[in-house]
Amino acid sequence: MTLGSRTRLSLVALGLLTALSAPAEAQTAAKELFGAETRPNAGPPQSIGFYSKGCLSGGMEMPKDGPTWQVMKPSRNRAFAHPTMIRFLQRLSGDAAREANWRGLLFGDMAQPRGGPMKDGHASHQIGLDADIYLTEMPTRRLSPHERDTMPLPSVIDKRTNHIDLSRWRPEMLKLIRTAAREPEVERIFVHPGIKEQLCKTAGRDRVWLNKVRPMYGHDYHFHVRIVCQPGSPNCQPQEPTGTGDGCDKLDYWFNVALRPPKPSAKPYKKPPPIFMSALPKACNAVLNAPDKGGAVMAASPAQSREPVAAALSDDFDTGAAPIPPAAPRLPAPPAAATAPAYAPEPAEALPMPRFRPAN
Repeated sequence: MTLGSRTRLSLVALGLLTALSAPAEAQTAAKELFGAETRPNAGPPQSIGFYSKGCLSGGMEMPKDGPTWQVMKPSRNRAFAHPTMIRFLQRLSGDAAREANWRGLLFGDMAQPRGGPMKDGHASHQIGLDADIYLTEMPTRRLSPHERDTMPLPSVIDKRTNHIDLSRWRPEMLKLIRTAAREPEVERIFVHPGIKEQLCKTAGRDRVWLNKVRPMYGHDYHFHVRIVCQPGSPNCQPQEPTGTGDGCDKLDYWFNVALRPPKPSAKPYKKPPPIFMSALPKACNAVLNAPDKGGAVMAASPAQSREPVAAALSDDFDTGAAPIPPAAPRLPAPPAAATAPAYAPEPAEALPMPRFRPAN
């Protein structure tokens, strides 16, 4: 038995024992159990539960490098997803290069190896059907692991006004989000309300895709893509339909209420209690107990075929001047290949590194 297996069994046993013999406040939080997993479980791919309360069986890992993508934040070990999501993201990276003149995508968090609640950063991303995509374009060289963990990711929002920062917004960003939203698998895309407002102003007459783009706190330097429950996941809980309309007439609440500083008399924010295993689908216990899966990395080549998807499925998060052109010409996307191309190293000054985002 490996050290990882012994650690997993110890943590799972601890969680089950405390759940049976101790009050809720003494239980081991599910985020600790799932956060301790370093590999997917053996079993068929399944998304279990809801996007913000579930787990992932038989997950696949996104290759760190592809012809038109790089995976960021490797130290987090959150580059796992349902295989359909992996194929979708690889295909989207190629579509973005062709349709949005976007050299390549930088992928952020997807899910943990077995999904489940995370120790920090997200309430969702639990069932392998969510992924963050940065609004910073892939550079012309391969980043080192250290750079991927520490590279600054600039916000496109003016923090003083909560509206778009026109010095950082580019027309290609609209094209990128529109390319993603038009994909049939995509259920929702979350962006900062200021980004949604900018999309509404500049989308033109083709506005159907805006229905999927939903305003959300944060999301000022990336957008969050969510796809629908997939065939073969009978325990995946879908969402309600997004309704009709482009949503551009529902932004006043965000700017007039939600994004305003709280009143001095307002009650302080109370962090929600942790999720315990008893609150997750029972199948998630089996996911934790299952042996590790071998060979869980998807081949680094975009899939060309489209699989049938479930029908599009409010969401646990829903609440109700011309752009500046790029300073430099766009570089064409590298040609697709079965393996990641070998990029020649560049001097550090060749990769413009935007200033760090202010600490929260």
